[in-house]
Amino acid sequence: MLAAPRGFCAGVEKAIKALDWMTRVFEPPVFCYHEIVHNRFVVDYFRSLGVVFVDDVAHVPPGAPVMLSAHGSPPEVIEAARRGGGTVIDAVCPLVTKVHHELKVRARKGYTVLYVGHEGHEEAVGTMAVAPASVHLIESTEDIDRLQGGEGPFALLSQTTLSFDEWQHLRDYAQEKFPDIWMPNRSDLCFATTNRQAALRAIASDADSVVVIGSANSSNTVALTKVAEAVGSNRVIRVNRASELPDDLSGTVAVTAGASAPESLVNEVLDALNPLGGVTVDTVTVEDEYFPPPPELREMLKALSALLDLALLTPLASSFDGQADRDFTAAQVLAAASR
Repeated sequence: MLAAPRGFCAGVEKAIKALDWMTRVFEPPVFCYHEIVHNRFVVDYFRSLGVVFVDDVAHVPPGAPVMLSAHGSPPEVIEAARRGGGTVIDAVCPLVTKVHHELKVRARKGYTVLYVGHEGHEEAVGTMAVAPASVHLIESTEDIDRLQGGEGPFALLSQTTLSFDEWQHLRDYAQEKFPDIWMPNRSDLCFATTNRQAALRAIASDADSVVVIGSANSSNTVALTKVAEAVGSNRVIRVNRASELPDDLSGTVAVTAGASAPESLVNEVLDALNPLGGVTVDTVTVEDEYFPPPPELREMLKALSALLDLALLTPLASSFDGQADRDFTAAQVLAAASR
């Protein structure tokens, strides 16, 4: 049984395509602050194209092009990257930007912000850096208890990639302790993450085992394994790709993929499982969300297109176009064996 939706979300699509454009426009090396997305296959692919991933923008040579990852970056990192003098493209997911904005506004209004997230996760680090004096990381009910008696008003924000189950009980507990706590009208949890969890929840209890495709440092992938465990799945297996599948799977297998895992890995797993009864796809919703490229990248590509059109005295067929970007997928980027 194959869950749908699964795999790449709109934010990952945006980030992968943006980094692909940078490898086309600039000579290697192109630098990227943190992994562009948390998936080993994707990161290794871009390394093969000359992308260098760094955990400190101080390691980016002056004038070199750099991309900031989809998870969002601390303000001081963005400023330091721009001071380096090279082209800087911020591939942050718009849903993460929304949380950054909410934190900035609440802090400005004097709120003490409870941020539900995972310590050390790049999204949490980048978000909390927006207003470090006003925000407290929440990972347990004990963290909430420690804030009782503190100075309000209080607000509750969340890392976008959490599982609904791990977020809900902390939200409910915070509301119990702080009845007037402010929360955004629309949940901070990523719609794509929530959709993938709902799709897995719909099939996991009917399967003898569950296979979740994605990397161990992917928060939303780990959240999917927790969803399967929460519905009582007897066996939950996370793999990076088909070569990591155990050889003793039998019966009905439910398969899904984290939001940063390519569909090619899903197909690889299905081929390896080679189910005797075929594959049943269970669809809970259809996603059609599209995030355009980062504005800095759009402006750069438009300028390059105009220069090339002028030099060649003809429109350039491969130049940047919004509709073409919508139609071209990250899966097609990763399918390219060579330029």
